[in-house]
Amino acid sequence: MLDRFSDGNEKDFLDNKGKPVTTGKTPLFTEKDYGNAVLSEEDAFTWRESGSRWVGGTLKGLESKMGYLSRMGVTAVWISPIFRQVAFQETYHGYGIQNFLDVDPHFGTREDLQSLVKTAHSHGIYIILDVILNHSGNVFSYQINLQRYPHRTDDGKVIMDARWDGNLYPVQGFNDRNGEPSISFIPGPLNGVDASDAIWPQEFQHPDIFQQKGRISSWDHYPEYVEGDFFDLKEIKLGSGNLDNYSPSPALKFLCEVYKFWIAETDIDGFRVDTVKHMDKGAARYFTSVIHEFTQAIGKENFYLIGEITGGRQNAFTTLEETGMNAALGIDDIPSKIEETVKGYADPIGYFNLFRNSELVQKESHVWFRDKVVTLFDDHDQVRKGEKKARFCAYSNDWQKLVVNAMAFNVLTMGIPCIYYGTEQCFDGEGGSDRYIREAMFGGEFGAFRSKNRHFFNEQTPAYKEISKISKIRKQELALRRGRQYLRQISGNGIDFGFPQKIGDRMLSVLPWSRIFSDTEILCAINTDPNNSRSAWVVIDKDLHKIGDFLTCLYSSDPGQTGSKIEVTEKNTMTAVLLTVPAAGCVIFK
Repeated sequence: MLDRFSDGNEKDFLDNKGKPVTTGKTPLFTEKDYGNAVLSEEDAFTWRESGSRWVGGTLKGLESKMGYLSRMGVTAVWISPIFRQVAFQETYHGYGIQNFLDVDPHFGTREDLQSLVKTAHSHGIYIILDVILNHSGNVFSYQINLQRYPHRTDDGKVIMDARWDGNLYPVQGFNDRNGEPSISFIPGPLNGVDASDAIWPQEFQHPDIFQQKGRISSWDHYPEYVEGDFFDLKEIKLGSGNLDNYSPSPALKFLCEVYKFWIAETDIDGFRVDTVKHMDKGAARYFTSVIHEFTQAIGKENFYLIGEITGGRQNAFTTLEETGMNAALGIDDIPSKIEETVKGYADPIGYFNLFRNSELVQKESHVWFRDKVVTLFDDHDQVRKGEKKARFCAYSNDWQKLVVNAMAFNVLTMGIPCIYYGTEQCFDGEGGSDRYIREAMFGGEFGAFRSKNRHFFNEQTPAYKEISKISKIRKQELALRRGRQYLRQISGNGIDFGFPQKIGDRMLSVLPWSRIFSDTEILCAINTDPNNSRSAWVVIDKDLHKIGDFLTCLYSSDPGQTGSKIEVTEKNTMTAVLLTVPAAGCVIFK
């Protein structure tokens, strides 16, 4: 999240070349800085309120941290939207766009974005830009006296509200930079409108661009979730017709030109397309075709389109097949199952079954999931958690011990693994608003751990160091990137084997799985017990290993285990190895 990542003013970190920086203003966070922003009720109020506003992250700040990201093993960065936002709201998250053709000045300039991409490419990092087709920012206001539904505000007042009921609402006017609907809402481009007012490009300054049907109340009711506004964000009319006979609207054609411009202008490598569920599939297919044809025409053969596709695996698979997008993000059961499995509150077979139901996805599951599904557990809005947001590390020291396992589990299983910024530093934000899981890495007035004016670009923390090591091994081993995967059975006595599962409320156990590619098997395991090492006999592939062979430890959370060997033996007709995993630890054997 760009506003929350870096402002470029940190000191005591390593620059893009790995050299110490001592010239910045913001020092590195230390343990004594915990809670330094909430020492009084007044301070705590200021800290909380700061989280709902712009904090100060910039494109230049992100550019200065490409070394930090590269050394962690990152090969692509998904950046929240950078476009100019409505001036009268604190839409620091980037989803309230007023001008699709400009970078918001809070973030920097077009030239800053160009420089960022160039620096990222020099570090072997792709840039994925978050883009929106579905809606603009709050660029116009409905007529107050003609709204049809009563709504109680936070301060107890009852006002009339424009909620979707399938009918049009009269519009008072385009909003100016102060949020007043002072600009006429008339057909045709407006003359003399400043770039900080109304909506840009100029072609968007027409009533027919927008649905004008009020905000969504029921998020699963069709066509409400396609036609309605996201709260006060204004829904764009993308076209009409079924998938095979879709007629794109002028607005959709304009948006295609806008995003072609940004590709040509900046040399970015892909788009994360916001809220695909709320778009007609015909619109998503049209956009995908236009962008892929354009990028291929200019020599960018592998421009990646990642759609935010909520609604389960079947819907994600079908949407990708029908629209031609490259990958899906936001499949609702993946984040919860990763978190619950690593913490021991869910049987691991539930997560692994997501990837092996080839009947559901109508093709070999390992082919589809390998490079068409983005997997993650922490994220920027956590819709699945409702009104109570919480990062993985919130609430318990045990979770901070297990966060390396969560990242390892994500990185070493199928899919395109995505790490949300700050997870590698054990951020523990939680609360009743998105702001609490959007702490500032660079400190400012809304730093992580209830702090301020301290940054977190620390490459010596255990979580950062371990995920860096694990990422290197993933890069070296083809099986960890492309292999099929199998949850492995375990046994405590070498006689009775079964898949690891909860006993009572929680599973404290070795959790092993294999990645197999051609004739290579790599055995991975985590220990869900945060306080004690665990051992178990683990089944491996009998056709790839002979009794008496040895597996070598490529990685262990306990450095003393790395390089050690375990013998392949026969246990109750099973080909197995005896695996010991440190407390809250991870191991990789080959």
